[in-house]
Amino acid sequence: MGEYDGGIDGTVDGAVELARVRQLWQLLEPLHAVLYYAPEVFAEAAALGYDTGERWPTYFPYRAAPLGPVGAERVTSAFYSFSPRMVAEYVESAWSVASPEAMLEARLRGVDGAYRAIFGDRADSAELAEAAALARRAAEAANTAGRPLAAANAALEWPKTPHLQLWHAATILREHRGDGHIAALLVAGLDPVESLVSFAAIGAASVERFESRGWSAAEWAAARERLSARGLVDEDGTATEAGRALRRRVEQDTDRLAAAPWQSLGRDGTDRLVDLLGDFWVAVLSSGLLPSETTLGIGKV
Repeated sequence: MGEYDGGIDGTVDGAVELARVRQLWQLLEPLHAVLYYAPEVFAEAAALGYDTGERWPTYFPYRAAPLGPVGAERVTSAFYSFSPRMVAEYVESAWSVASPEAMLEARLRGVDGAYRAIFGDRADSAELAEAAALARRAAEAANTAGRPLAAANAALEWPKTPHLQLWHAATILREHRGDGHIAALLVAGLDPVESLVSFAAIGAASVERFESRGWSAAEWAAARERLSARGLVDEDGTATEAGRALRRRVEQDTDRLAAAPWQSLGRDGTDRLVDLLGDFWVAVLSSGLLPSETTLGIGKV
């Protein structure tokens, strides 16, 4: 089976609709993202010696740790939309503070504490264990060829407890999707900064939110000019119809490229997982840990 064998009806192999693939990403993404916002995770990084006064000094080593002690160039390639200067600022010194192995251990301890704080007794519930088993089946079915971040996370040993297995599965699946998203951007001819400018142009998030990726005003303006020359944005930076159509294709391609892991569950399994994840998704969102606006465009695209 290829990455996508679906037809015009939006189904993959007659099983899981692409809308369901997108819904599962939207449900699992917050469960993964507690890694970057929970105080328990910041505390683990602080204990290792990292600056936790802002998000980025821990974001980069936590997310890049599965790749090993790699330099800024490889992290820039894998993360794609971040300015190389920003990556270098936080990655070049990261492994002198703690090793990737230490960061991998710290992130599991931090997520364990965060999940127990957010979910309470439900962290050990039968419902969470069932959700973890289903998500793990999908994650283990993911083909990680050509997907460096998904492959690096999939190569790690699975945690022993169900709630951490759920987090690990969510991480593999979100990085699998993210790697595919980069492929879709490349096919669309959108370089790293153009990918952000074009996404902001359709209202996925504010320009200010996207500026957190470290690009200068001059680089942003130059990317906007390149997109304008292609007829993708107007002079004020708003997407043209052609620009909106291109971004729709990027999102559709991303969904198609993310669909294959869910075939191991089929419709019944994915329906059940959606039902199981609902309460945990609400609990994470209700915790107030995650920002109300992100660069992912969830709920807007």
